[in-house]
Amino acid sequence: MPAERLVIVFDVNETLSDMAPLGEAFAQIGAPRGLAKLWFATLLRDGFALTASGDNKAFAAIGADALRTLLEAEGISRDLDAAVERIMTAMQNLSLHPDVPDGVRALAAAGHRLITLTNGAAANTRKLFAAGGIRDNFELLLSVDDAPAWKPARAAYEYAGASAGSEPSNMLLVAVHPWDIHGAARAGLRTAWLNRTGARYPSYFQAPDVVITALTELPPVLAGQGLAKGQGLANGR
Repeated sequence: MPAERLVIVFDVNETLSDMAPLGEAFAQIGAPRGLAKLWFATLLRDGFALTASGDNKAFAAIGADALRTLLEAEGISRDLDAAVERIMTAMQNLSLHPDVPDGVRALAAAGHRLITLTNGAAANTRKLFAAGGIRDNFELLLSVDDAPAWKPARAAYEYAGASAGSEPSNMLLVAVHPWDIHGAARAGLRTAWLNRTGARYPSYFQAPDVVITALTELPPVLAGQGLAKGQGLANGR
């Protein structure tokens, strides 16, 4: 049992779910595989813009409309509704990254409380976790659908803290997205950047407390830190 029982908050899209198969789904409707990354970036951009202006729209609604616009620009107008449905269905049927199940189980076995906070739908998280056999390891599956705003707005992380009954200083966000790391850090959470691709962390965002390349690296890092409350993790700054 760790000296400190953390509430570990997981981002879901890309952090836990492997979105690489979306490229194949785009190819199947006659679109470039690379359009998958542009679509997801567009979806996030527009969701962030709505959040900045005080709105909170559903991930799926923004995603479908953004997808329709991108596909039309690619000249895919025939059977457009079916094409949009195919991509959105593929998004709902992703699998976990291979390192996730063992990492999650080790963190739960160490006594940490595990929750999620996604800009997507909680239903998709439940489906993903049930298929991957890790649902029972999580205490809460949270979505910004029920929060005042999308991440990385402070209100999203405060919603997670209130839901878990935890102070920000006792929470650790795990995410692949630097923008999520920055938002959580600004809200007072500790952070772990899951850098599977060897990317450079942007200098304009607040640095993570710890950097890992697979989720299975996190349990021994936490066990080795002897974390004191309010103390950052040693190997990330």
